[in-house]
Amino acid sequence: MTVLVERRRAPFGRPLLLRVLAGWLVVSALLLAVNWPGIAGERFVGPDDMLRMQQVRDLIGGQNWFDVTQHRLDAPHGGVPMHWSRLVDVPILLVILLMKPLVGMATAEVIAGVAVPLLTLLCLMVLVARVAWFLLGEEETSLAVLAIPLSTGLLFQFSPMRIDHHAWQVVFGLAAVNGLMSRSARTGGTVIGLSLAAGLAISMEELPIAAVFCGLLALRWLRDRKDRLWLVHAMQALALGSVVLFLATRGFGDGIQHCDAISPLHLLVFLWGALALTGLAARNPPSVLLLASAFAGIAAGAVGIVRVMAPSCVGDGFSQVDPLVQDVWFSQIREGMPVYLGAWHQQVTALLIPVLGLAAAALLMTRSVGWMRSWWFDYALLLLAAILVAVFVKRAGAMAGALAAIPFGWMLARMLARTRLVRNPLARAGALAALVLLLMPLTPRVIDSLLPTRAKGANSVSAATPLRDDSSIIALRPPDPCGIASAAPSLDALPPGETLALIDPSTPLVFYTHRAFVASSHHRGDRAMRFAIEAFSASPQVARRMLSERGVRYVSICSGSNEIEIYRKRNPKGFAVALDKGETLDWLEPVSIETAGTLRMWKVVAAGDHAALKSSATPLMQ
Repeated sequence: MTVLVERRRAPFGRPLLLRVLAGWLVVSALLLAVNWPGIAGERFVGPDDMLRMQQVRDLIGGQNWFDVTQHRLDAPHGGVPMHWSRLVDVPILLVILLMKPLVGMATAEVIAGVAVPLLTLLCLMVLVARVAWFLLGEEETSLAVLAIPLSTGLLFQFSPMRIDHHAWQVVFGLAAVNGLMSRSARTGGTVIGLSLAAGLAISMEELPIAAVFCGLLALRWLRDRKDRLWLVHAMQALALGSVVLFLATRGFGDGIQHCDAISPLHLLVFLWGALALTGLAARNPPSVLLLASAFAGIAAGAVGIVRVMAPSCVGDGFSQVDPLVQDVWFSQIREGMPVYLGAWHQQVTALLIPVLGLAAAALLMTRSVGWMRSWWFDYALLLLAAILVAVFVKRAGAMAGALAAIPFGWMLARMLARTRLVRNPLARAGALAALVLLLMPLTPRVIDSLLPTRAKGANSVSAATPLRDDSSIIALRPPDPCGIASAAPSLDALPPGETLALIDPSTPLVFYTHRAFVASSHHRGDRAMRFAIEAFSASPQVARRMLSERGVRYVSICSGSNEIEIYRKRNPKGFAVALDKGETLDWLEPVSIETAGTLRMWKVVAAGDHAALKSSATPLMQ
């Protein structure tokens, strides 16, 4: 069967938008219902979402637009300069500024936490539906929209109170896919380039997908010299768009060569690519070998620029992270781990829809003719690349799920069409049952998401030791076992001073209080993270010296925290373990705080104040 295409429809006609709106309302109602306890409790999904909201709070409070430093973390060294883009702050900021005069700041934050992810989901559904609308059909469009929530890793990023940047990366990736459909190389290439520029400005995690898009446009050029301007316009838009977005969000003062965010280094690489490809298009070598060699030379030039300006950025974008922090902390973050390291059901739920979508894209390619065959071939390559990235980085599965929704919607339409042709009622019921069974591997995760969290001994909200499984279709927000929210008034009433807290709860502590803390689980603060890891792993005597030299005034832990197990493995008689056991140290004075959880706090006593304490210190080994 040849796939017929009608491309003369309105870009965003009423029939298309009505189908999207119907699907969005159904999915949004589901997300609101199952996430309501977290919404009512004003609990954001994870530490990144909390710190994102705190970043917006600081902006509203007067912090400079170009200053994305969290000044209450590692304050003695000027704070932690976050690598996050202001682009993601804009919609959150607009909703809060709109609602604050009506409902107050606290409620406005919750409204933003709910509205922004759901509106981002609406953007994604429109972009997915538009591709299906033009290339497949009406029923396929509706089913493609409804296929989005079947991808567990995808919908998690769009759940209420999930305001981190990953959802916007997916949206801009699908915007680039829409650019691939254009009849005009100038228009399509520009849309692709600007979409990739926005995605990369938000996070360098978009780089593998951006490279694949450039590779697909290079493939178009190799297939037909008339298509050479696709890549040229895309690179020109990527370079120009990146420069504009960099100046708009970073200004002229950030000239540091970062590996984890767009920097002058990357701008120079993009400009090099745009200029080189523009010159190459003017000559347009007739030989495929010469053209391929020229592409290789341009890519080598880009790598050479990186090697000269920032050699450490040639490999991983997080290669600048302190080795100890990388080994002890970031290598253990589940959402950054390969999918194949998870349990089998996690692998199935993460990859089932993308793999089925890839199979459907391959079928669409074989059943198409002319330019459509080439288009679906390119799309299958893009989806395959997204799946491979997801295999090695779990959170990248969101992009694969979004890309898979379009061909998977077509597959569902074909299955439903076949069941309608079955005349025997029993046979038709059996066919529908088989279709339901196809989706059954997802059902346990949905059910699990609807049930209360039963994490054993979990007191942490960090991505390093999560209470939730990021492959879940619903964003589980566990209760606050530390009792940080309830302790906030007591903590804010204490005299000022930096607190050494466990890395896990430091972000919630920053979010709920006005105090300063040593380190949170954010990689640009790796110097302070190393200090925290070494202090909590050291003997109490060594930790005392370290805290005294830094000038830390308070120490805090959440008893029974999973993070303490990390330090227990490093040193069974270390500082964190001693505090967790309740051992008394003569240089720490307990601080009374009102909390509904396990949060405990001590004041570091100066040497001259020891006599005032009734000490019963337990001697510990060095």
